[in-house]
Amino acid sequence: MGRVLPDPHPHRLAPRTARHVRVRAPVRRVRLRRRSHSAESGPAASSDQAERGGQVTEANLPKAALWDAVFAERKALAADLAGLDEEAWRTPSLCEGLSVRELLAHLTAGASLSWPRWMLGVIKCRFDFDAQVDVQLRRRLGRSGAETLAAFEGVATSTTRPIPLKAMLGDIVVHGEDIRRPLGIRREHPVATVTAVAAYFQRTNLAVPSAKRAAGLRLEATDGPFRAGSGPLAAGPTIALVGAMTGRAVYCDELDGAGVPVLRERCESR
Repeated sequence: MGRVLPDPHPHRLAPRTARHVRVRAPVRRVRLRRRSHSAESGPAASSDQAERGGQVTEANLPKAALWDAVFAERKALAADLAGLDEEAWRTPSLCEGLSVRELLAHLTAGASLSWPRWMLGVIKCRFDFDAQVDVQLRRRLGRSGAETLAAFEGVATSTTRPIPLKAMLGDIVVHGEDIRRPLGIRREHPVATVTAVAAYFQRTNLAVPSAKRAAGLRLEATDGPFRAGSGPLAAGPTIALVGAMTGRAVYCDELDGAGVPVLRERCESR
């Protein structure tokens, strides 16, 4: 994601903007299908905080709840991708240069490698992080989209991680949308999950410069309790705020307020 997975080098997984999309193969038009997950298990948002309009942060979710959210996001993504044909698997994702199938293999790698193993791979690639990302995802790509999906399903409840747990949750949420949106699939994420992810990215530049993009702006979710910052307003769905903070300019189309042009410019300038 830009690099929300273990890749400290932002260029390989830079978000694809509308100006830079390169469709490498004819893609079957996929009818948008909205899937509701309101009944699925997941951490519940704090009602008293929502009523007060205060910010819900990732600190509100204990470690076990964060892992439960990661597992739920992985399983939901796997379910959404079941039955894709090979043409659909070749659809370019919102990550520069990666198809949805390749990006799913990247997520599998992130759930399979500890930090020491990841760094060992980086050393073997002579600190070429792009090469390391490519090597690891190719190992998990399989011979078909079905095999790629099966490998991902196999790590759905893995607690192996090369990055902090909060970053892992952000990674599966953001990259999951990088995969879904080009396929015309929409997911209604649990409010507490996307709220925790938004709060995390608003204050950190660990994986991508999300806090820098959000600096000097007032961000307000219209579908949840997330509110942060001060300055010109950018308001909209929580997942759109997350997407914009992580550098995906396309999400700015879903936001309103005087701060949106600033946020869009920061996304496009990377």
